[in-house]
Amino acid sequence: MAGALNEGHVGKITGLRRSQRVCLTVAIDIVLQKAGSKATPEITKTLVVSAHGALILLITPCVAGEFLTLRNIHTQEQISCRVVDSNAGNTGVPEVAVEFIKPQKNFWHIAFPPSDWTPRGAESKLYGPQVVAHIAKNGPGKP
Repeated sequence: MAGALNEGHVGKITGLRRSQRVCLTVAIDIVLQKAGSKATPEITKTLVVSAHGALILLITPCVAGEFLTLRNIHTQEQISCRVVDSNAGNTGVPEVAVEFIKPQKNFWHIAFPPSDWTPRGAESKLYGPQVVAHIAKNGPGKP
């Protein structure tokens, strides 16, 4: 178990990520699994998703190491997660980082960028604001 917890902190310690992150809002509900208390679901949303977890908004108080069940409201799929970190957030609602107990690349039903993708790469500039404005003005495929 200690090894699994340490894996979840790789990104915090070294700055490395196990998978690409994507800013994506997904409606979810969360049930925090606390011993001795009745589990009440909280409907919320994701801010960022990856094949290994998500950054979510969560009013229910929680601390690193606690377990929860996350359910995608649209697909009804659910997955067990562990709280990795929590901070105050920009909106006053706590932002909570959770990691899947078992990584599931297709849980979010999106195609993630390749692991070597970077926003500084040439391929990320293909459809920047200038190109989109040009296409809007001249139509696709016209120089």
